[in-house]
Amino acid sequence: MGTTMRSSMGFGPLGALAGEVRSKWGWFVALGVALLILGLFAFSNVLAATFASVIYVGVVMLVGGIAQIFLAFRVRTWGGFFFWLLSGLLYGAAGVLAFYNPVLAAGVLTLFLAASMVVAGALRMALGVRSRPLGGWGWVVASGVITLLVGIIVAAGWPANTLWVLGLFLAIDLTFQGASALLFGLTLRSAR
Repeated sequence: MGTTMRSSMGFGPLGALAGEVRSKWGWFVALGVALLILGLFAFSNVLAATFASVIYVGVVMLVGGIAQIFLAFRVRTWGGFFFWLLSGLLYGAAGVLAFYNPVLAAGVLTLFLAASMVVAGALRMALGVRSRPLGGWGWVVASGVITLLVGIIVAAGWPANTLWVLGLFLAIDLTFQGASALLFGLTLRSAR
């Protein structure tokens, strides 16, 4: 009997892993409920969710900057010292800016998000058209069109939308993650 067949029947390493995951269904349900509550909170106050997003990005950039500065001094003899040092200082400065002026940081992040969505949507559309002989290529194109349009809408509303776009996206993401974790946990429970 092949490994794939044994794994799907509950034998072997994959079967053991599946059994282990199934036994933790309650944790997935709890995570899903917690994320749904956070998502509802974010929907109820998108301004606070936007600021939470900005502070999170600021902390990540500040820690990343400190790590790069530390690395610069560790690789001093390698020749990349000034590159790593400058990169770390810029990252750290961006992190501090997020704390010092969160509205400006939210504006920059919103504009970056819009540009990223436009580029990602265009690339996804091109990928879908290129995959045209395969079944389902239209779904890839449709996904790209939606992402592109959302990016254009966010960019068109900038800078007036900077205080709520990031919070709204965070609320949507938390809600979808919560719903998927909850449903995954409940599905695992019924599979026991």
